[in-house]
Amino acid sequence: MRCPTCEYSISRVTNSREAEGSVRRRRECRRCGVRFTTYEKIQSSALIICKQDGRREEFNREKLISGLRKACAKRPIPSRTVEKMAEEIESELSNIGLSEISSENIGEIVMDRLSKLDRVAYIRYASVYRAFQDLESFEAAVKDLREHTSVQ
Repeated sequence: MRCPTCEYSISRVTNSREAEGSVRRRRECRRCGVRFTTYEKIQSSALIICKQDGRREEFNREKLISGLRKACAKRPIPSRTVEKMAEEIESELSNIGLSEISSENIGEIVMDRLSKLDRVAYIRYASVYRAFQDLESFEAAVKDLREHTSVQ
């Protein structure tokens, strides 16, 4: 771990504690004495996403959070809720036990969770994910959402 101030590679850990799926460590640089915080997270084997066009890429949590934030923009949803949802989705994907998963499956998981959280955010995400081409397909999605939420 390099010091963010002087780039020295030796530091001592002054404090460690659990922090939401990771370990938070307070460190002190042995050269300049600056204190800084690091977060350590166990990384399991990389999850590969199979895209609709046939490409494969490694799962990127930041892309998931970005999509969720766009869907939830200007809605009464705390930022922490969006981040927690991304953590839960990532955990669910890891627990599936597959090394590859289709982007369609991820999209369905996201839409299911958004439909329970906020209907407007769900429709925003679905409109991009499903690439509505006409008003009828948009209306069908709204109808499905109404039926789905009235059943619960």
